[in-house]
Amino acid sequence: MPNTLRYLLFPVLHALGPVLMGYGLIMLIPWIVSVTQQDGADGAFLEAAMLTFAAGAALTLLTRRFKLELTARHGFLLVTLVWTVVPLFAVVPIMIELPQYSLVQIYFETMSCLTTTGATVMTGLDDLPLSINGWRCFLAWMGGMGLIVLSVAILPLLGVGGAQILKAETSGPLKETRLTPRIADTAQALYLIYFGISVILAVL
Repeated sequence: MPNTLRYLLFPVLHALGPVLMGYGLIMLIPWIVSVTQQDGADGAFLEAAMLTFAAGAALTLLTRRFKLELTARHGFLLVTLVWTVVPLFAVVPIMIELPQYSLVQIYFETMSCLTTTGATVMTGLDDLPLSINGWRCFLAWMGGMGLIVLSVAILPLLGVGGAQILKAETSGPLKETRLTPRIADTAQALYLIYFGISVILAVL
């Protein structure tokens, strides 16, 4: 592999590793739901969590000598890989539990959830295990803030104007002023608001 490609790809894979490890830990949430509800899908989520965490750990270990300060080129490649690889691992519990669907169908489903597109290829949703339906909803919940946080927290680090993107993504008073002076603090504040509203709606 040419050195140029190696020093572009491997540092990004090293950064992708912890993302997958964290994502594997997130899969334990629907696993807990499945165990408590006894809907029979707990094995699928546990296998998926272990596979995702192991893949992330392997990437981190195998590329540890390529740990570098990421440049703008690295950053854009990392964002692309996160948006394509994470849904690929998100399909695992659904594929194990619902083998009647193809990889393409479930990849479409998880990508639709993460991008909050709202399209689905599944039928009989009310009859699915609660944890599987909950996983679909949780992916959409994560995706609901994903693009905004990506804009205001990641893109400014790559030299792209996050403030202008935040202005285009939001409505109302946020179009004219930020919640906080710093973009990173704004991202945190938005997540606190988002999580708070989610908790209130869940209680209601």
